[in-house]
Amino acid sequence: MLKEEISSGGVVVFNNAILLLKKFNGDWVLPKGKIEEGESSKDAALREVFEEGGVRAEIKEYLGEIHYTYKENWDENRPVHKTVHWYLMTCKNMETTPQKEEGFVEAKFIHFNQVLSLAKYNDETAIIEVALKKIKSRR
Repeated sequence: MLKEEISSGGVVVFNNAILLLKKFNGDWVLPKGKIEEGESSKDAALREVFEEGGVRAEIKEYLGEIHYTYKENWDENRPVHKTVHWYLMTCKNMETTPQKEEGFVEAKFIHFNQVLSLAKYNDETAIIEVALKKIKSRR
């Protein structure tokens, strides 16, 4: 049986850069995490951005959701269907603190020109593209 998991995350913008987190294995990812019981997807996104990247952000708009399936762990073949809600956010400075306990070794704002080539996963690249289009249409 498929297990359902719902997460929330942010595409955090400061000037012409987007926050990415570098995992211990070298992958660059967006901050996201599971929505806790009783928590809204907006609150979860803000909490995860702060917990994983040390950034206090403000939500500007909803970007959409992505869906994918992954294997829960290597011993079992139990698939998990994951839904991630994404928000476009801004912050007031570039100070970051990567959450080492979660396996993040670096948190960094990456320039718009480089962010798509650095982001590891296609679904995250797609949501960054949505965010960049929205940002550019506003400027």
